[in-house]
Amino acid sequence: MSVHKSDIKKVTTHQLAAMKERGEKISMLTAYDYSMAKIIDGAGIDVILVGDSASNVMAGNETTLPITLDHMIYHATSVVNAVDRALVVVDIPFGSYQGSSTEALRSAIRIMKESGGHAVKVEGGKEIEDSVKRILSAGIPVMGHLGLTPQSIYKFGTYTVRAKEEAEAQKLIDDAKLLEELGCFALVLEKIPSALAERVAKELTIPVIGIGAGSGVDGQVLVVHDMLGITQDFKPRFLRRYANIGGMMTEAVQHYIQDVKSVDFPNEKEQY
Repeated sequence: MSVHKSDIKKVTTHQLAAMKERGEKISMLTAYDYSMAKIIDGAGIDVILVGDSASNVMAGNETTLPITLDHMIYHATSVVNAVDRALVVVDIPFGSYQGSSTEALRSAIRIMKESGGHAVKVEGGKEIEDSVKRILSAGIPVMGHLGLTPQSIYKFGTYTVRAKEEAEAQKLIDDAKLLEELGCFALVLEKIPSALAERVAKELTIPVIGIGAGSGVDGQVLVVHDMLGITQDFKPRFLRRYANIGGMMTEAVQHYIQDVKSVDFPNEKEQY
């Protein structure tokens, strides 16, 4: 029996909270285009993050900093067009919310209106409190992001594990509690000690999603190009590759080249 769009139960922020309450882990992956998002959503993922990591995997930039708000809206629109079930969260890119709460609200509204996304994600804690408040005041769901924050990479100067020292760990805990108090519906913790991440997840009532933060959190997120083996050079400890799509694509392209040059393609059945 076929399933119609109207029969598909969409994932909401309320459902994510309920999942945490009953101990069900939350699955989250990135996507940046229609075709990939269609596959991921159809497989049953809970949350799709239109990450500013598009700057790296789609545009080839060294960091996430160069991607613009217009770029993010373009990618988010493509993803939303493909999705029937998953909650779509969109990163507000660097330089689009740090300047002022007014700028933050304007950026978030553009994302929601122009892409049709369901929520936005921002990096930081106390330092962006006013921006988070302003976005939430407009009724826009906000997901926080603490720990390793790629938009601040030049400040830290390294992608090593964050919050190993007591002072930084305490700040992370304080920031996490602040984001919850402000009204964020969920929080991403990136590349921090697993014990700290587990503590935060236990002390917060909102879902905590980890990437390189151990198994004691409420869910996991990975960059889809990394977990599928499309990217080859990125090999952090926390990454598990579930396929070698990059290798398969290389073999397929090489086979195609061989068939074209040998005039094996197209054969008689492939012509008009």
